Amino acid sequence: MAVPSDVVARLTGRAVSEERQVSGGLAEIALADGRVVVVKRSDAPGAARAEAAGLRWLAAAGSVRVPVVHGHEDGWLVIDRVPQGQPDPVAAVRFGRDLAALHAAGAPAFGAAPPGGPVDAYIGLAPMRNEPGDDWPRWYAGQRVLPYLRRAVDQGTLSSREAAVVERLCERLPELAGPAEPPARLHGDLWSGNVLWAADGQVRLIDPAAHGGHRETDLAMLRLFGCPHLERVLDGYQEVAPLADGWAGRVGVHQLFPLLVHAVLFGRGYAEQALTAARTALEG
Repeated sequence: MAVPSDVVARLTGRAVSEERQVSGGLAEIALADGRVVVVKRSDAPGAARAEAAGLRWLAAAGSVRVPVVHGHEDGWLVIDRVPQGQPDPVAAVRFGRDLAALHAAGAPAFGAAPPGGPVDAYIGLAPMRNEPGDDWPRWYAGQRVLPYLRRAVDQGTLSSREAAVVERLCERLPELAGPAEPPARLHGDLWSGNVLWAADGQVRLIDPAAHGGHRETDLAMLRLFGCPHLERVLDGYQEVAPLADGWAGRVGVHQLFPLLVHAVLFGRGYAEQALTAARTALEG
């Protein structure tokens, strides 16, 4: 197997001066010209390709910044390192405006993969299929909620009786989804750990599960796992692209997808949160 420094030298065309292992699948590599890049390793088929395609698709919108992608090969991905800063309210407002512009860049369909990205992609460590659809409630139920619900039941994380609550919500999605919206260009895994507050005062997004989706899904994930200065982020977003009436009451609907993914990966605690979100949406 290739070593990280060899991969970086090939993909950047630059000599390597130093390598620092960060974790089992992540290393920082200093180049001879003074730049520092990050090299990531994934054994999941197509994961590096999917992440590279997602980052490039987000960058093409010309709004939210992402690390420069130097390339990928055989499960390796090489991107620029992001020098870390501190969360800042001014940067938060700017991030909200830029996120609105990213979403407005659009996608060919709900579930559309980034150009050059695989249909079978990932959200974190979980497989995620990018199967296009033109009706958001039907697509969201069939491609985002129900596949993970079935896996959670098969694993014993949820009972069939509990799963019926989520299934009822899926049946009612056409009336709970709010006004129809065009497919947005989503980051797709927008929890706070993938929002980097850089030293230059700009936010960078990493580790996307990019696809065409509903813009409220990205915003719901920001709220689910916490984001510094979230209200300022939302203020900036609403300045550029006001959200449809009732959006705050739909947050739980959009959180079902990431909660069920986490239930599959990490167990019962997230399954209970998913049930609470579903019951609250049904009662609302």
